[in-house]
Order: sequence, then structure tokens, then C-alpha cells
Amino acid sequence: MAKIKTVFTCQECGYQSAKWLGKCPDCNQWNSFSEEATFKESKAAPKSIAGRETKPKTIGEIEHENVERYHTKIGEFDRVMGGGVTLGSLTLIGGEPGIGKSTLLMEVCGKLLSEYGKERILYVSGEESESQIAGRSKRLGVNNNNFYIYNETNWQKILEQVKQLKPKFLVIDSIQTTHSSNVDSAAGTLTQIREVTYELMNYAKSYDLTCFIIGHVTKDGQIAGPKVLEHMVDTVIYFEGDQLGQYRMLRVMKNRFGNTNEVGIFEMQEKGLLEIKNPSQYFLEQSLPGSFGRSITCILEGSRSLFVEIQALVVENKFAVGRRTTQGLDSNRVALLVAVIDKYIGIPLSYNDIYVNVVGGMKLTTRENDLSVIASLLSSYYAIPIANDTLFLGEVGLTGEVRSVPMMEMRLKEVAQMNYKRVITSKRAADDLKGKYKLELVGITKASELKNLLFK
Repeated sequence: MAKIKTVFTCQECGYQSAKWLGKCPDCNQWNSFSEEATFKESKAAPKSIAGRETKPKTIGEIEHENVERYHTKIGEFDRVMGGGVTLGSLTLIGGEPGIGKSTLLMEVCGKLLSEYGKERILYVSGEESESQIAGRSKRLGVNNNNFYIYNETNWQKILEQVKQLKPKFLVIDSIQTTHSSNVDSAAGTLTQIREVTYELMNYAKSYDLTCFIIGHVTKDGQIAGPKVLEHMVDTVIYFEGDQLGQYRMLRVMKNRFGNTNEVGIFEMQEKGLLEIKNPSQYFLEQSLPGSFGRSITCILEGSRSLFVEIQALVVENKFAVGRRTTQGLDSNRVALLVAVIDKYIGIPLSYNDIYVNVVGGMKLTTRENDLSVIASLLSSYYAIPIANDTLFLGEVGLTGEVRSVPMMEMRLKEVAQMNYKRVITSKRAADDLKGKYKLELVGITKASELKNLLFK
């Protein structure tokens, strides 16, 4: 007979305690413990993760299986997924409320039905009624008899319908609203999410069921629930963007079947999401000619090179403390570069109000844009524009030195194709790659050389 055991579980990290604690000793979160009742079987056979009995094998005994993929014909989505949707995979999609997660998956379902019309798709929603989902599907042009809509939150009932319909694709919207009758706790708790995902993973891997799971996010932007949820699935994708804007970014954080850190860019329109096939043009097309305080750099998102514009505005401060406002860049990194300008170029920017923005809503986390940020700040300070055919690539250290960035050849090949004429980078990178491309590579060793190079 099952024994009932009560434990207190941290909803942030999964730490368990026999008594309630105000602060979690593992993740240091306050008021994150909730009481949960778990059932412990006294005599139960362990579950097989593959749904069948297995035994250890040598490498020679294991047969190689080719990964079968389904292509949605949505170029941005297929590239982020590693070339298409893998058969029997679990994909977790997270994002802010109203960002378009359900719209994206509805369009993916429509494309899969148009390409593979004989396959069945079951769309399970615990947040919207069947009429709401049907209304959205008709608006997006998804009207196929093999597309099934099911409004349910109980996992056992969902599994029963899956066994009857035998769909090839399953969409769970969302995992936080789905609960199992075998666990005595509320839907969305750590135990419920872990149990439902584990059962879903076992079934999907055993019967080659391709699953898409929508996950809620916390106020910090992380997917709600335990991190074990992200460990169990095959692919983790974040759908990002400004709710008030029209552009959305699909960013993959984990992918067992493809490259990580890939990004796909979409435009939200009345009829749904439209993929942006040339994102560099979208980031740069509305630049005002002859304006100062702007420069261009090249960043890498997975296997793609993107050109982004960094804008800076330096304003005389009429108060005691200078203001620092950044969008798309780490404010601490910008403060560090301002200190480098202050110390090694001799310009007292610390006494000014400084505003730095990455055009298009991109969020830059790497450091190949340091040289571009400094160039934009100097351009705004001197009120002198930088030529549109000039691009900046380089990391700047605390001693003012300019360092080369990785994957320079891939970047420069793309720069040459986009008809840029001049690239300002580190001296080492310029010497190593000089003459390989139809570009003027200008190498500098110190960030202070930008002052004489651009603003004589």
C-alpha cells in the first residue's frame, strides 16, 4: 500500500525539507516553500525510461539511427530547430505572456499539416476554450480535418486521447496548467511539472510522438518551474520581443539535434507571424543618413552573422550625477567603456548623461561590440558622423587595449558580401587576414587611436 509522506519543496530550485523554511538554503529565495504530499510505493518495480526492458550494450552492438526530420517550410523556425522538427523530440517554448507562443505553434501546426496532410495533430489547451483556439486557427488559415483541439488539464485524460487518436504531433499549452491525478498537489507546482513531463517524455520516446510544450516564465524571464524541466526536454526555445513592438525573436538555448544560440526573427502582423529572411536589412534600413552617434558592428547568432547598429547620445549633465541608460547592452559594461574613454582618451564623459541603444530590440551579451560602443560615444561627443561603409569589430580591455574576436573569417566574409569597405579591428586580426577579402582592414592596438583615426 502506498505511504503518504509530506515534504516542503522550494518552488524555485526543488530543494526539499522536512519542515517549512522562510529562506531556501540552496537558492536563497524567500517564501518559496510549499507543502506537498508525495506517495511512496513500498514494493514497486522501477520504471524504464524507454518504456521497455533494456540492458547495457557495447558501442558495436548499437545500431546507428538516422534522425528523421519534418520540415515546416518556415525557414527561420527550421533553422533554429537544427534543420527541421525531429521525430520523437520534446521541444519547450517559453516567453512572456502575449508574446505569440500559441500563434507560433499554431502556424507550425498549419505548415506541418500542409506538408504532411495525412498526419494527425492534437492541440491540448488548458488556458483557452475550444472556440478560442478554433477562432485563432481559422484566422491563421489552419483548417484541416486532421487537426484536433482538446480543452483539458488532466494528464491521464490527455494520455487516453493520445492513445486513441495516435497523433504524430502533440502540443501542450501549457505545462503549468497540466496536472496528474497521481500527485496530490496543485497544478504548476514543482512536483506536478516534474511528474507530467517525465510521463510525457517516456511516452514520446517509446512511440515516436513529437511534442511541443509551452512554458510560462517568471518575472525574471526564466521558464517557471524546476530546472529539471529544461534538462528533460530535447530543445529549449525562448520567444522574445517587445509586446508593444512588431518584431519577435526565437532564440534556442538548448538543442540536442542542432546548433545552440541560433536565432530566428519574425514580424507580428494581423495574419500571424511573418519570417524576416534578411534581418540585417531590418536592423539598418531606417538609419538616418549623416547622423552622428551611431556605428555598425557584426555579431554572431549561432551560425548567422547579423549587422546591428549601436546608437549613443552624450548630453551635458546639469546636475551632480551623470545618468546612464542602456537598452540592449549591459549597463555595467557600458560604464566600464566610459571609464576607459575617461582614463585613456582623456575625455571627461563621466560628467555627462549617456544613453546607449541597440537598434531593433536586440540584446547583446558578447564583447565584440566594445569598439563600436566607444566609436558611437565619441561620435556623439564630437557631433561628427561615422561613414556608413565603416564597421567596428573588437573587444576593449581595462588597460585600453583592443583584442581580436573569434570567428573573424566568417564575419569578414559576410561583411564583404554586404558591400562594406572598411573594418576597424585589432592589429593582430588585421595583420592575419590582410588581403584575403576586398576590405580595408585597419588594425589598432589601443582604443585611444580611434580619436585620431575618425575625428581628426
